[in-house]
This record gives sequence, structure tokens and C-alpha cells, in this order.
Amino acid sequence: MIQGSDGELPRSTGFDGMDASQKLFVVLVAVFVACLLLGDITGGKAIPTFDATIGGIAVGGPISVGIIPFPLTFLLTDVVNDFYGRKGARFITWVGAGTAAFAWLLLTVTAWMPAHPDTYFTQAEYAKIFGGSSQLFVASIIAYLLGQLLDIQVFQFWKALTQSRHLWLRATGSTILSQLIDTVTINSIFWRWTAKKDWAWIFEKIGREYTLKVLVAIGLTPVVYLLHGAIVRGLGMTAAPHEGRTRDGAS
Repeated sequence: MIQGSDGELPRSTGFDGMDASQKLFVVLVAVFVACLLLGDITGGKAIPTFDATIGGIAVGGPISVGIIPFPLTFLLTDVVNDFYGRKGARFITWVGAGTAAFAWLLLTVTAWMPAHPDTYFTQAEYAKIFGGSSQLFVASIIAYLLGQLLDIQVFQFWKALTQSRHLWLRATGSTILSQLIDTVTINSIFWRWTAKKDWAWIFEKIGREYTLKVLVAIGLTPVVYLLHGAIVRGLGMTAAPHEGRTRDGAS
């Protein structure tokens, strides 16, 4: 139990006692979790893209609609990492993982429950849409944690190396590497485990989606600067100092 310096328990000051930094963090967490869950739930749907072959390699074909909301989670992680540090970014990562696990549990339970004859979704429809998504959640949580935790470390590496200069480098550089790990992991687990697709199909899909994610990461660079500038000028906040490694080697 935490006590104040005078030995009394700290009292809640309510919403009015929250400063702009705290309120912003709540908003960032909420948007982050929404993008993560929507990316997981919708990720089982593939949409067509252009069909083309470059150097004998297929660059067109289906991609997951989860590619729309999910890259935003890395953008938000970078914003949190920049203003709240490594601990803040890790906190939002574990909140997202816990929320996703809770959602997966609810999807599993509700897909198992029998449907009423007057239901809008039949049992088969619900089980296919949300039961399949529960398997996607398992793959997504694994890929998500690997990608997010790597993103946090690489972001801080570039921030320390550049002495907090070149925002574009730490934001884009960390995302490009972490998205590679995320894309390979989730496609390998989900499409091989659930859909039983062959490896050639899976790796073609990985190539398409990763290429698009890299382009999205680069395209979102101006958004990163806009958010950064809005937070600095609008809320009067300053970015957290870069974090090096501690003397005992812990990061």
C-alpha cells in the first residue's frame, strides 16, 4: 500500500487533477487498443490488389484488411516512446496484449455458445468469423509482442545514437524492422495453422504486405511530425530524453 510522505494514503484528485500529459496518454492508449483489436478481428479478410510480376516474383494478390488499422499501432507506440519513454511504450504494449487476450477469451466463449434460431448470425457464420478470429488473436499476440518490443528497443537505439535528432529516422527505422518480424510471424502462424495455405502462397503474401507496410510507414512520417508538433506546441510537452543502457546492462 502506497503512502504519502506524511504517512497518509494519497487521495484521488479526480479527472480535474489530471494534467494534459496524463489525459493524452489515456487517449493514446484508447486509440492504440482500438486499432489493435480491429486489426485482429478484421485480419482474416483478404482483399484483392493489383496483379503483377517483377523479375519472376509475384507482387500482386490478396492482402489482409488488418493492414489498414494495425500499422497505426506502431505509429502510436513511437509517439508514446518519444514522449513517455521506454517504460511508457512497454506499458501500452502490455495493456494491448492483455486486452487482446481478454477479447480472444470472449470470442472463444461466445463462439462456443449455441445460437438461437432467430439469431442474426447463424452458429456456423459466427463461428467462422469470430472463431477464426480467435485463432488469429493467438497468432497476432505472438507477432504483436515480438514486433512491439523490438520496435521499442530499436526506436530508443536510434534516439540515443542521434542524440534525439532526426525523428524520421527513429520512427521509420524502428517500424520497418519490427513490421518485418510482425508480418512474417503472423502470416506464418495464422495462414499455415488456420487456412492450411502452402508456404509459397504465404511468403508471396508476406512480401506484398511487408512492401505495403514499408510504404505506409514512410507515408506516415509527416503524420509523426504533425503529432509531435501538435503535442509540443498544443500541450506544451517536451519529448523524453533518450535512454541509453544502464551500467548493469539492463535496458
